[in-house]
Amino acid sequence: MKFATKAIHAGQIPDKGTGAVVVPIYQTSTFKQDEINADRGFEYSRTGNPTRQALEQCLGSLENGNFALTFSSGLAAEHAILSTLKPGDHVIAAEDMYGGTYRLFEQVFKPYNIQFSYVGGSAKDFEKAIKPATKMFWIESPTNPLLRIIDISKVSAIAHKKNIKVVVDNTFASPFFQQPLLLGADLVVHSTTKYIGGHSDLIGGALIVNDEEWYVKLKFLQNAVGAVPGAFDSWLMLRGIKTLSVRMKKHEENALQIAAFLESHPKINQVYYPGLPSDPFHDLASSQMTGFGGIISFKLKKGDKKIANSFFKRLKIIFLAESLGGVESLICYPPAMTHASMPEAKRNAIGVTNDLIRLSVGIEDVEDLIEDITNALNY
Repeated sequence: MKFATKAIHAGQIPDKGTGAVVVPIYQTSTFKQDEINADRGFEYSRTGNPTRQALEQCLGSLENGNFALTFSSGLAAEHAILSTLKPGDHVIAAEDMYGGTYRLFEQVFKPYNIQFSYVGGSAKDFEKAIKPATKMFWIESPTNPLLRIIDISKVSAIAHKKNIKVVVDNTFASPFFQQPLLLGADLVVHSTTKYIGGHSDLIGGALIVNDEEWYVKLKFLQNAVGAVPGAFDSWLMLRGIKTLSVRMKKHEENALQIAAFLESHPKINQVYYPGLPSDPFHDLASSQMTGFGGIISFKLKKGDKKIANSFFKRLKIIFLAESLGGVESLICYPPAMTHASMPEAKRNAIGVTNDLIRLSVGIEDVEDLIEDITNALNY
């Protein structure tokens, strides 16, 4: 099946009891058992639930993975991955990364003697940072918030020579535009809150992996820690997935036009969007992805927090808010929002400076969005 068909049908067979074509919400905490230790598949909804199972089967199919697990948030999914490491293990991550992930590394796992190194993002950068204790490469591509593209195939080839696992956060691209497992990655992580849910009405996370041994470890952690999505959130994710291919096309169509508009605007100093031919990552993105996504970052000329606030207050359609990937356009100020937990010196070093703005382009009429931005830039 092709992607759009899988999004609607994978794991979502009509209900055997009623013939319902939409997977029911199995809003139950427990399941009747016919006898002790009967192998009926479900016993307690933290361990497994039919609605969540349908979601996991669908996500695995979309990422061309053998196994998928869902969690109550993207950070809960990341916590499970890192929990497979042991004290003394070493992780190499691209330094341009989501502030919440950096916080998880530095403030939650580093005290347990998990070691982290941060590199520029090229394959050579990863290779140079390898230590005997290195067990994992951590990649976002495109990165949050500077939209840098990392060569997943090259980085994976280097990792596998040293028996190092490669984790790719695929949230910005979504499985519609990029499938990292096919490029050599070992595990894909998503904040399903974003494009997969697509409607800003749920919080969730997911992991997709091919290696059965690693899956068994992650499945144990999913159950033992219990950070799982409820049946209703799982159902909402499934509903969102059904329109993922349609939405992603429109997100990208709008983003391409807005990025071009911003690039030519006199009050914009720099635009970060791999869909622009002028972007330094355009060629790599073109070879690695099937589209460029719906996130744009840009820097205001002579911008700072005060100027950014003036810009935000003039917006009428685009909302200043955390998160991204919804049908509505959302804008944020990374230095004080998504990356506030990262030290200022670290933010400045990687380019998350006080003039930076991140825009999640929605699926509204693009002319309305451009008019809204134009008016807001008249601060």
